[in-house]
Amino acid sequence: MRVSVDQNLCYGSADCVFRVGSVFTTVDGFGAVVPGREDSGDDPRVREAAEQCPSQAISITEGREGTR
Repeated sequence: MRVSVDQNLCYGSADCVFRVGSVFTTVDGFGAVVPGREDSGDDPRVREAAEQCPSQAISITEGREGTR
């Protein structure tokens, strides 16, 4: 499962970074996935971060990129 952050939705709370700093980081003040960690969607902490994201900017997709 792939995880991604929609830069158009994120407003920079960095809650994801505080929850799972090994997977999320900030770029120019907004959340982003650490390069190479895009396939971390199976991690329960990542799922929780997606569910708790205040701007709902984190997506977890199954299979190939762009499919749910």
